Amino acid sequence: MHADLLFTGGPVLTPEGRTASAVAVAGNRIAAVGHDELGELAGPRTEVVDLAGRLLVPGFQDAHVHPVPAGLELTQCDLTGARTAEETLDAVRAYAAAHPEREWILGGGWSMEAFEGGIPTRELLDALVPDRPVYLPNRDHHGAWVNSRALELAGITRGTPDPADGRIDRDGSGDPSGTLQEGAMLLVGRLTPSATAADRLAALLYAQSHLHALGITAWQDALVGDFLGMDDPSDAYLTAARDGSLTARVAGALWWDRERGAEQIPELVERRNALTHGRFRAGSVKLMLDGVAETGTAALLEPYLDKCGCGTANRGTSFIVVKQLMEYVAELDALGFQCHFHALGDRAVRDALDAIEAARVANGPSDTRPHLAHLQVVHPDDVPRFAQLGATANIQPLWAAHEPQMDELTIPFLGPERAARQYPFGALLRTGARLAAGSDWPVSSPDPLQGIHVAVNRVEPGGGGPVFLPGERLSLAEAFRAYTAGSAYVNRLDDTGRVAVGALADLVVLDRDPFAGLPEEIAEAKVERTYVGGEAVYVAHEA
Repeated sequence: MHADLLFTGGPVLTPEGRTASAVAVAGNRIAAVGHDELGELAGPRTEVVDLAGRLLVPGFQDAHVHPVPAGLELTQCDLTGARTAEETLDAVRAYAAAHPEREWILGGGWSMEAFEGGIPTRELLDALVPDRPVYLPNRDHHGAWVNSRALELAGITRGTPDPADGRIDRDGSGDPSGTLQEGAMLLVGRLTPSATAADRLAALLYAQSHLHALGITAWQDALVGDFLGMDDPSDAYLTAARDGSLTARVAGALWWDRERGAEQIPELVERRNALTHGRFRAGSVKLMLDGVAETGTAALLEPYLDKCGCGTANRGTSFIVVKQLMEYVAELDALGFQCHFHALGDRAVRDALDAIEAARVANGPSDTRPHLAHLQVVHPDDVPRFAQLGATANIQPLWAAHEPQMDELTIPFLGPERAARQYPFGALLRTGARLAAGSDWPVSSPDPLQGIHVAVNRVEPGGGGPVFLPGERLSLAEAFRAYTAGSAYVNRLDDTGRVAVGALADLVVLDRDPFAGLPEEIAEAKVERTYVGGEAVYVAHEA
């Protein structure tokens, strides 16, 4: 028999290492892995790709990403490229001037470190857009910046109480200052106009093209549902799955409404059945347990410090009471759902692990593959529990580096002992935990090679300065494994994530072999070709 697709002149990254130089594909699966002898499988219709020393790897998989909101934001007031307050304001001004027809100014992605204390004011926006409401989530999407017109429409005044799951930031007089944290975002977010179904589908397909260009062949959408004014992307996925335009393999994590309880579980079962079609499967449930450290909403075992290094009364926010969480997770586990936890602070991490343990006690061993995303602060006592409980550590490596948001808005408020427990990738691996990797895009870049660079170096791509907790670095092979086989495991795509006979031919050709270069050059690598099931979904334009 002849191969449909033949890669020659490797290296090829297999589960054993760079142990092959050629791969043959027949149909949508890998038919052979070897060396020059595979040349005999070339026939008159075989497409032959000469790797010429470039590395062939399994397709990357993002275990925690938000493609549809990312795609929508890129068509709105996109602030992700702005690094200073001046650049941010210039971008808002330019967008508002270019779109006088828009009733609302929507978008987001601004950097907290661009503004003093991470909290910009409504007056800054009022000077640019006084007559239309503005709603701009920040880069981590756990807070939003609004102007006075938006506050007015929402009826938010000095007398408006903070919601139970959020905070209205206020000035010295007690008036709303212009930023809304966590659940308080919904006070304005629920008033913003929804995108159309056509907009959501276009955003999905645009995001998919972008992800394929980065070598991503599959992902887990970490929020399928309505949340803080964000659009539910499920209709876009279902349309694309049915008409064949969804070329990626996608696991959807159905949103757990933290305002409700176990009564929503039958609805989640119905949504799982209704939304699973073709390359889209909705077999996970996303439970957001806490906020983020920069705003003091990540749930900690001990209180945050203040600017002077003194203890406060604030331990962050737990969105789901742990006793109830245990009951919910046990029931979801019994129904075959995977639980996907947002857990940044050490208390949230412990709550998630306690809930998984309760499910194991209630239901016995299962193959539901729970995973905890973010893991900014993990107490040392909880590190070995991941392996013991079969919980996967879903890491976002780009965050594990010194940068202003870390150095100015996080470390001083954690203190040295807790700051040294951040993003413990190495410790988790050494205790036997399985690692998966993702980006949380649009929070940070979805480029896996940039994430791999930081996982290995613990320094931002192109950055110098001190290494961030060097003992937590991963080897290059370990980082690649997290972005391929590790994420394939949590995405329940067991015949992907590796270059092996019988596996689906989800493959990526890089422009070089990062294993042959210096660690500080990893992020310079680029994707040249991406294949899903043996079909090319991205080919770089040659210069």
